Amino acid sequence: MAMRFDLGEIITAMITPMNEKKEIDYPSLEKLLAHLINNGSDALLIAGTTGESPTLTHEEEVELFKFVKSKIGSKCKLIMGAGSNCTITAVKATQNAKSAGADAILSVVPYYNKPSQKGLIAHFSAIAESTDLPIILYNIPGRTGISMKPETIAELANKYKNIAAVKQSLADMDIITETRRLCPEDFLIYSGDDSLTLPMMSVGAYGVISVASHIIGKEMKSMINLYKSGRFEEATALHLKLYPLFKKIFMAPNPVPIKQCLARMGIIENHVRLPLVPLDEQERAELYSVLEQYI
Repeated sequence: MAMRFDLGEIITAMITPMNEKKEIDYPSLEKLLAHLINNGSDALLIAGTTGESPTLTHEEEVELFKFVKSKIGSKCKLIMGAGSNCTITAVKATQNAKSAGADAILSVVPYYNKPSQKGLIAHFSAIAESTDLPIILYNIPGRTGISMKPETIAELANKYKNIAAVKQSLADMDIITETRRLCPEDFLIYSGDDSLTLPMMSVGAYGVISVASHIIGKEMKSMINLYKSGRFEEATALHLKLYPLFKKIFMAPNPVPIKQCLARMGIIENHVRLPLVPLDEQERAELYSVLEQYI
């Protein structure tokens, strides 16, 4: 399949490990990076929502990215979360990502201020014109309050070569179908929800920007490979096997459950920044009962 930029099929939306002072835990991060590289991740997304970007300072985000870059080198692609609901801030974050050595950026639909579709075109045009980095648009109506229409995505994808992909976090296969139908063939669609990876691939998605790949990256890679090699029944069987974990890691606001899982596996300490709070004892027991089937 032709593509504008090769960003990989499984992009892990990486958590940001924290210590008990709620500062970035760099020793745990080093351990996490080794784990992810060995478990199916083609690329890592740094400072996305799963990385607790809403409560990281811009300085922390750049420091975090530079640390990852220093440890990973060229072992996999590194994508930086560089979106904002302020276009000026998003452009500056994009330029910072370029300076830090990012291979691409993820740029979210502006949240809270609810721009029109024309506003979205103007916002992402300003970002695309400010950089030569590949841009993954990020459509997540549940967090932003609006949805970017397939026609809007197609207009941007046709106008700017560096608008390379979209992460679609919504369960509407008609919207995914229309996005695939309207956009150039070399423009990539990523599922933004682990449980929707296979359904979305059936209507033209390329891969997933994943949370579950922290734990089952190799299995997800197998599922994608099975599907792309025409072994649909085997891909479906694997999807059904992985589905309980896909759902359970979103039993509470992301990344609370996935951090709990990684702490259980001994990779990180279990700390999140407020306003997120850890799972209670009953929720932990519920999560572990599913997790134990996969580790």
